[in-house]
Amino acid sequence: MTHSAQIEPSTVSGPLSASPVLEVQNLTKIFSVGQGRKTIRAVDDITFSIGRGEVLGLVGESGSGKSTIARLISRLYTPSSGTVRLSGQDIPLKISSARLRRFRGRVQMIFQDPFSSLNPLLTVSYIVSRPLRIHGRGGANLRQTVSALLEKVGLSPAETYLEKRPHELSGGQRQRVGIARALAAGPDLILADEPTSMLDVSIRLDIMNLLLELRDRDGVALLFITHDLAGARYMSDRIAVMYAGRIVEIGDSRAVIENPQHPYTQLLKQAAPKPEMGLTFERVEAQGEVPDLSNLPPGCPFAPRCPHHRPLCDAKVPEFRQTPSGTMARCVLYGEGGV
Repeated sequence: MTHSAQIEPSTVSGPLSASPVLEVQNLTKIFSVGQGRKTIRAVDDITFSIGRGEVLGLVGESGSGKSTIARLISRLYTPSSGTVRLSGQDIPLKISSARLRRFRGRVQMIFQDPFSSLNPLLTVSYIVSRPLRIHGRGGANLRQTVSALLEKVGLSPAETYLEKRPHELSGGQRQRVGIARALAAGPDLILADEPTSMLDVSIRLDIMNLLLELRDRDGVALLFITHDLAGARYMSDRIAVMYAGRIVEIGDSRAVIENPQHPYTQLLKQAAPKPEMGLTFERVEAQGEVPDLSNLPPGCPFAPRCPHHRPLCDAKVPEFRQTPSGTMARCVLYGEGGV
């Protein structure tokens, strides 16, 4: 890929199966910080599902709660409340170590930074073989299984990579090792936390195409976290847009990107750089700053910045309503008192 390569939408029309691999209902995480034990609602009342072979894009500014959701699903963080179901089975808030190990065999993460997510002292062979050992998937010839995984993610010939350490690899190669490590556990769901944002622009498309190939070949469900609207459109069957810890709009990726309905989604689209405009950006009509998560307004968190603000916005957080484009949005414009 060169810098001038064009990113077109994914050609996949939807999930391979309507049966959800992952169901998240009313997921909430509250952190207590500081000597005064100030509370921060990092994630608030999140609900969505992902079907087998489906890619759900999770989009929003830094600090909106995207990565926290991935860490709650994977149980790197313990949810404050809410429900997570994997293939219809509830994953309790308090979970035994044995069950957590089985769960993590089915839910794997690809981390944002391929430079810090791999132990610099270990070889590629050890890094990829470790989950095989933990989850009992190595078989009689562990080295051959590791080689097959490296070939699967495009590190070929695998023999040239097995004994290398992370510092001997490029950023893209390191991220491929991270993907191979995730695949080694045989997951049903992969949580990809901005997997291309730390990579050179010339190889981002290669990594996104690799993830789509794995989805098509293995039917793995994928939560693709990004702040890049173009990347989300390319990767995703559906897109959920986050603001201040909440999902404010969710729907078919084409509808969300091409005809956004929530004022914040419209703001994101306006602010996105457009190659044909060079370094010129469209004027964005928004006031104020991103709210303090420890002191959110009582109503819609976007209300203080919204060009469509009205008194009803300050009364309570809006419920999800269907919009003219078919998406679901938390906005009074599409409910009682809307226009």
